[in-house]
Amino acid sequence: MRRHGTDEYVPGHGDASFDVEHYDLVLDYKIAGNRLSGEAVLRCRALEDVTRIELDLHALKVARVQVDGASAKYTHRSDRLAVTLGRTVEQGDGFEVAVRYSGTPKQLRSRRLGEAGWEELEDGVLVAAQPHGSPSWFPCNDRPDNKATYDIALTTAKGYHVAVAGELADRNTRGQSTTWTYRQDDPMATYLATVQIGRYEVIEQEGGPVPVRVVAPVDRPREGFEAAFGLQPQMLGFYAELFGDYPFASYTAVITDDDLEIPLESQGLSTFGRNFMRDDWECIRLVAHELSHQWWGNSVTLTHWRDIWLHEGFACYSEWLWSERIGLMTVGERAEVHHERVRTDDGDELLLGDPGPDLMFDDRVYKRGALTLHALRCRIGDHAFFEVLQTWTAAMRHANVTTEMFIEHAERVTGLQLRDLFERWLYAVELPPLPV
Repeated sequence: MRRHGTDEYVPGHGDASFDVEHYDLVLDYKIAGNRLSGEAVLRCRALEDVTRIELDLHALKVARVQVDGASAKYTHRSDRLAVTLGRTVEQGDGFEVAVRYSGTPKQLRSRRLGEAGWEELEDGVLVAAQPHGSPSWFPCNDRPDNKATYDIALTTAKGYHVAVAGELADRNTRGQSTTWTYRQDDPMATYLATVQIGRYEVIEQEGGPVPVRVVAPVDRPREGFEAAFGLQPQMLGFYAELFGDYPFASYTAVITDDDLEIPLESQGLSTFGRNFMRDDWECIRLVAHELSHQWWGNSVTLTHWRDIWLHEGFACYSEWLWSERIGLMTVGERAEVHHERVRTDDGDELLLGDPGPDLMFDDRVYKRGALTLHALRCRIGDHAFFEVLQTWTAAMRHANVTTEMFIEHAERVTGLQLRDLFERWLYAVELPPLPV
């Protein structure tokens, strides 16, 4: 059995014996009291012969489990919901699991990975699940390499806006409650699923190749908001020219009414605190960073967390591209600044290609990852570099990838031997010289 240890960076999550192909979540949330109840129907497929599977579910109480419509035996211990299928499901066959559950959702806490998941705000909800927080609000097969489609219907008090990683299919108000129904037709990793609830208004932004909107507090500061978020449609169009077609139907930025330490991307949606509505580069670059994740991380998604540079290094390099585009520092100038900072960093030794769970979100993963791409660009030239990126996003659209796959892709597109470059930048501790 491959049931446990599917990813050593996030131990105890996921079951490699099966995939979930679709999640149908019907949720009811009481903002006063932070009370969640729901039913999750998971359409699954066996990857090997199975008689029992395990789902991830944290802090919530299970009331009933059914398999293919019949009551099933289960145990729920240590965030693992073990379900007896009642028969042997042969490799390749499908089956359906339905879970009814309720309780007070709580974030998952890890010494190495920090806190993630469902978070109660002053007047609303934030879900930031990367990398291990999805089980805080729905039973799931919490593996980044198990992407699925989603239908999510959430009922809460009237007067609140609900934003979900997907496209709004219906909104229905009855009495004092509103049900928001969203559909995510593009395969999505569990950690990219999100729910945001607050007293927000929607600002539609014109000029992008797909619909672009901001969901924000009514009392936002006008100048800071425009400086940080006003150019999102142009930014999306710029990235589409460089990286290939935008991979989803729309893009939404949610600005919570609370301050947040860091923003976070979800699929087709990014979340910021109101403290990011400022006109300085630090805020502008984060808006660019999260938007670029729609290509680097959300459409093209790592298979194992050790390859996180494929997300963060690419998103950081995208910041530098936008900086040059709007007339600030060039990519080369940004590379010089951050090469020096990485070179003089006295933190623990880091291997970019396998940083370990303690360092997977270390700033050097972001900056050295971007420098690796800059080194590749300097080696192969601009035309070939952007051809590599565009053909990569096209070939791997909505797929899971590895570093080895990217290296092979770059060599295949360029016809060059590039392994020596990647070995130095990814798998040696010593920082290579900055390429010219």
